Amino acid sequence: MNCGERKSFKTGAWLAAGLLLVSLGARPVLAQGASGNVSVVWQEPDNQEQERLDREQEARDREREKRDREQEARDREQEKRDREQEARDREQERADRLEELYDDGREALDEDRYEQAAAKFSELAGMNGPQSDGALYWKAYAENKLGKRDIAMATIADLKRRFPQSRWQKDASALQIEVQQSVGGRPPAEAQSDDELKMLALQGILNSDPERAIPLIEKNLQGPGSPKEKSRALFLLAQTGSPQAREMLGRIAQGQSNPELQRKAVEYLGIFGGANSRKILAEVYASTSDHSVKSAILRSYMIGGDKEHLFAAAKDEKDPGLRKEAIRQLGLVHGLSELQQLYKTETSQDVRRELLQAFFLAGDASRLVEAAQNEKDPELRRTAIRNLGLIHSDASGTALQSIYAKETDRGVRAEVLNAFFLQGNSSGLIAVARSEKDPELKKEAVQKLSLMHSKEATDYLMELLK
Repeated sequence: MNCGERKSFKTGAWLAAGLLLVSLGARPVLAQGASGNVSVVWQEPDNQEQERLDREQEARDREREKRDREQEARDREQEKRDREQEARDREQERADRLEELYDDGREALDEDRYEQAAAKFSELAGMNGPQSDGALYWKAYAENKLGKRDIAMATIADLKRRFPQSRWQKDASALQIEVQQSVGGRPPAEAQSDDELKMLALQGILNSDPERAIPLIEKNLQGPGSPKEKSRALFLLAQTGSPQAREMLGRIAQGQSNPELQRKAVEYLGIFGGANSRKILAEVYASTSDHSVKSAILRSYMIGGDKEHLFAAAKDEKDPGLRKEAIRQLGLVHGLSELQQLYKTETSQDVRRELLQAFFLAGDASRLVEAAQNEKDPELRRTAIRNLGLIHSDASGTALQSIYAKETDRGVRAEVLNAFFLQGNSSGLIAVARSEKDPELKKEAVQKLSLMHSKEATDYLMELLK
């Protein structure tokens, strides 16, 4: 090591040692020696200074511990939310599976595929869900159609034993009587033909003498008829529009029958409408705790264009799922004034997101533009922009270009690019690709253009190659 190197090494070592002493609280002091030379002496801090430094360090440690505890609390809260979401997802998957089995079984019954229907309803009954009693009834019905009367009787007995309070009990008793009387009876195909003839006869009587037909319809609904037959009888009842028919339909809608017919009655009240029908539906909605019935009523409100009751449910319903459904249905009936009132007063991000979706369903681009430009929550702004991208109009395209030009949040700008892509808006993406200074956003715009099969996009890509 030459002289210069030794000198440089000593200087570096001296500086490192000085920094270490400073970190420990020492202070540099200039001192003059006997020879008159001035040197730097590192003086340890006195007790008071050391105490001050210790207090500052303790304060920093406490602040760090506080931040760590807060982060741990946030992590635990997030883990809790994740577990709750997983539980909800599992519950939803199970509910979807139960509904799928029920729908598949009913479809099989309508198409006279009784073996498949019995298998679907048997699986459903074994899952011990809310539809188990109905599944047992339709399983017994299918078994009877297959001529397996002893098995059908055993299934009916199982239904009566397991669900003594079930609203399927009356139907099960009627089916039981039919099974007992059907020994040595006609084959299923002939019986099915008779069912069709009965429906034609019933419709003819209804057209010529409604008062005489209504008791016959009521008898049919209380008997062990097929799902298709009962649904058609109920439809005929709803069609008459007579006070007597409407009263019977109201009773069924209020739950004086099995749950399936109740939901059908609710649907037909919505289709045929009228002030009396809306009154009945509102009374049923207020009195029932059955989620599926309430959901059917909300759909009936939508079919009947009943904004008033949808608005009331969207404001006051305690069940989050039903409240969101009411908001969606309000969008489908173009309840723009009601949706705007809800958006102004709502504080839940989740519900506000649903309201933005409802504005899209109502085709109200102006409200989405307003939210995209003025909403303080970035996530809600992105939702509004995403929904704007689903509205294919010149106005929404122009609004997106204006938002992109003024926006500083990179995530929001990326969402605008996605919206351009959803619209098939080549010109919007090309404008970004030409002017954007951020290389990643520019690259994203070009990448989206490469996936679009339009002449404008292809011409720009060719321009890049040149």
